Amino acid sequence: MGRRFSKSLGRKTHGNPQASISTLNEDEALEFIESFDGDPFVLLLDQVQDPRNLGACLRSADGAGVDLVVIPTDRSAGLTEVVRHVAAGAAESLSLARAKNLSRFMARLKELGVKLVGTSDQAKHSIFESDLQGPIGLVVGAEGTGIRRLTADNCDLLANIPMTGGVDCLNVSVATGVCLFEIRRQRSFSSSGS
Repeated sequence: MGRRFSKSLGRKTHGNPQASISTLNEDEALEFIESFDGDPFVLLLDQVQDPRNLGACLRSADGAGVDLVVIPTDRSAGLTEVVRHVAAGAAESLSLARAKNLSRFMARLKELGVKLVGTSDQAKHSIFESDLQGPIGLVVGAEGTGIRRLTADNCDLLANIPMTGGVDCLNVSVATGVCLFEIRRQRSFSSSGS
């Protein structure tokens, strides 16, 4: 299991609604990944602008054991009270980073050996048939538009969630949860040696 970033940033104030949410800058986040003990599990949110969706993504990330969540500084929901309320404590317990340039940050993650898997309903491969083991970052896009082209170009793999009903895609927070827990399942299967 991974460890949380413990640099003295006034972080991790479980359950205190008055505590501010501290975030890492890009260099601190990369330092965290570089010195990580084990295979890091990263969630990158590309322009998720609805605070309820962001909060739900953080809650799922915490439940799935994500080690670091990266949010762009621009065109993304802020870490507001609505986000905190929906996240139900996850916003304070996760290691969070803000990236000024998500594509550049992704390129640097890849240099550190992190495999980046982007979600797209246009992808040819299912998330369930993709290899999601080892150091990994899940990249999820904005409501309605998905991940941006440049963001997708920086991914090692694009994957979809197979849909069999009348709708062609899931809400971003639901899709994030499905993908995070598939990654967790594969990582658990790998570590059990079964």
